Amino acid sequence: MIEIERLTKRYGATTAVDQLTFTVRPGTVTGFLGPNGAGKSTTLRMILGLNTPTEGSVTVDGVPFAGRPRGLRHVGALLDAGDVHGGRSAKAHLSALARSNRIPLGRVDEVLAEVGLGKAAGRRIGGYSLGMKQRLGIAGALLGDPPVLLFDEPLNGLDPEGVLWVRGLFRRLADEGRTVFVSSHMMAEMEHTADRLVVIGRGRLIADESLAEFAARNAVSMVTVRTPELDAFAAVLRAAVGEVRCTAPRLLDVTGLSAERIGELALCNGVVLHELTARTSSLESAFMSLTADSVEYPAGEAR
Repeated sequence: MIEIERLTKRYGATTAVDQLTFTVRPGTVTGFLGPNGAGKSTTLRMILGLNTPTEGSVTVDGVPFAGRPRGLRHVGALLDAGDVHGGRSAKAHLSALARSNRIPLGRVDEVLAEVGLGKAAGRRIGGYSLGMKQRLGIAGALLGDPPVLLFDEPLNGLDPEGVLWVRGLFRRLADEGRTVFVSSHMMAEMEHTADRLVVIGRGRLIADESLAEFAARNAVSMVTVRTPELDAFAAVLRAAVGEVRCTAPRLLDVTGLSAERIGELALCNGVVLHELTARTSSLESAFMSLTADSVEYPAGEAR
């Protein structure tokens, strides 16, 4: 379990993390979401004791991680897949980690095989693709067979097969009762991966809830209506307390009214409909809307 209480990190006048409080529990895959620059990586580094909080506290299973000897036995982490010595082989890299954490060397071959790098174990890491480096980083996180695992953007560079494998790995680790904390800026991926979401923006907590709760609270139901009597029917829908937006010639997007109610109103008012389609906005759209005010460098922003 990871417990974060009023966690704050300031760099001079800049507050990177601002009074964060949440708990990451075992047995679930928790997605850690936010736009680039939201403070996710800084938070992960404070969990691992790499950055010192300005205020607040963070513990792993009740103890600050920096106070644990042989840390890889307690927490496995992938922060930056490219932060490895390119002149070493994968086996040499993991063997060094194993020795420093008193992990049996036989574990090195086990994790390399698990991540699909068994045949590339003797190759220099500098010749690895980004996807292979991601797999090596995951192998490093698994090396100590820890109860808590942190992953920062673990899907970068992976091919479709690799993405499916990682999803299955996270699910298995959580089903084994481990704490799995996955940082990403892509809601679309977390929709397929996470059980629970922690969303931050500009260092502050925006949401902390299950994926189902997030979807129910933020996804917007909408009905698309196509009619040759656009203006007249738009007035009817607004009178029925619907929110109406014209998106194209003869096309309306309506919220606040069900497709059934819109059909009844069309019948009662003698309006011809060419299309009546109910749809729900994606979780990606909901996430983008929720974090819109927290984007550090929005596209199209005047400089």
